[in-house]
Amino acid sequence: MSTLGTFDSPFALGMMSLLEAPRLQRPAALADWIEARLDQGLHWFDHADIYGDRRCETLFGDALRTRPGLAARLRVVTKTGIVTPERDASRFGIKHYDSSPAHITAAIDAALGRLGVERIDHFLLHRPDPWMMSEATARALDEAIDAGKIGAAGVSNFLPEAWRRLQAAMRHPLKAHQLQLSLTHNAPLFDGLYDAVIGDGQRPMAWSPLGGGTCLSGPIGKQLETLAAERDASPAGLALAWLRALPGQPLPVIGSLREQRIAQLLDDADQVLDRPTWYALLEAARGHEVA
Repeated sequence: MSTLGTFDSPFALGMMSLLEAPRLQRPAALADWIEARLDQGLHWFDHADIYGDRRCETLFGDALRTRPGLAARLRVVTKTGIVTPERDASRFGIKHYDSSPAHITAAIDAALGRLGVERIDHFLLHRPDPWMMSEATARALDEAIDAGKIGAAGVSNFLPEAWRRLQAAMRHPLKAHQLQLSLTHNAPLFDGLYDAVIGDGQRPMAWSPLGGGTCLSGPIGKQLETLAAERDASPAGLALAWLRALPGQPLPVIGSLREQRIAQLLDDADQVLDRPTWYALLEAARGHEVA
């Protein structure tokens, strides 16, 4: 089983689209689906409180409660910090970020209740909040770790200045960082962001690892199709292999809930790219060779 700070799975299963899968709306059906993924060795599940306006976490927790023993086998990532217009109690009804201790503490307790787990393995701040009072936010996260409510704290979509200000005020390390990263969204590899993430000891998680489908179309899609035919693999599986080849081995967070798709990506998880192949894919994605 995973130890905190490592992700011993080829990818995490993103729960963002759970409400779009009617067949998984019944707790027993979702429990079957979760158990099947665990049996495949996939035990990281990625949530956020804004996914389905908290309903995705609730559905997941309802499924776990129908199948005692499942919760102990899986690992959960969830996030907070984005307040949607519908959840804003002010007269403005405005989308905003909230990193206040009261919001964080309430969000952790609420997520534990919805998910039906004893501990959230990685709890992330979803977006950087310009209003973040780093000492107060740090204290809330440290206290949640001390209380055993969360295994570790982390961030998502932060820039180095913001997470380092938070880390400087914390007693516990920020252990994970979820960032947008894919063949077609490769800027973090060249602007210093990715180097800062792994340099500060945060384990990277790549959201939208297929670029919302852009990796599978155009010149890069054709290049992946050619390579996939040669290797008896899928283009998507090779796009994820491209990510995993990076230092720090980012954990892709896939959005598909389809069993066939998941099985194919799992079959492709042992694909290894050599350096020229990796750069050939990068060149196809960027439309030009490296300098």
